[in-house]
Amino acid sequence: MAKSSKLAEPAAEALLDASDTQAPMDSALEELIGYALRRAQLKLFQNLISRLAVHDLRPAQFSVLAIIDQNPGLMQADLAKALAIEPPQVVPLLNKLESRALAVRVRCKPDKRSYGIFLSKTGETLLKELKQIATESDLDSTAALSVAEREELLRLLKKVYQ
Repeated sequence: MAKSSKLAEPAAEALLDASDTQAPMDSALEELIGYALRRAQLKLFQNLISRLAVHDLRPAQFSVLAIIDQNPGLMQADLAKALAIEPPQVVPLLNKLESRALAVRVRCKPDKRSYGIFLSKTGETLLKELKQIATESDLDSTAALSVAEREELLRLLKKVYQ
């Protein structure tokens, strides 16, 4: 047995040396903006997800709270449009927030079929803390960038999606 392990050592070393000189497995994708955006987005979201987990919330739920705060009384269809998702996908997000008493749906008087969405007092209070968490997470995740680089990246990303 000792002989076979000694024979395997040079082969293992050769593999390790070869892996040092080979390009990364994803090098064929590194020049694609979409791939780079996705990798960066994953890094930022993993950081944010871990920080929001303390409050049992996900980034999408945080986004919903922030949009409702900025647009009190908006309709579900408008919220879906703001999130760039299909209207049925809004329902479970709102159900979770309502079950936590963070948001409420209020029937509109002119159109009894429609509901306006508002933050509760608890939701408003929590959102203030969540905004701070999101800002800190964003800054930590982009710490490798200077302030000017961060501003330029944000400007360019907005240019891509607007």
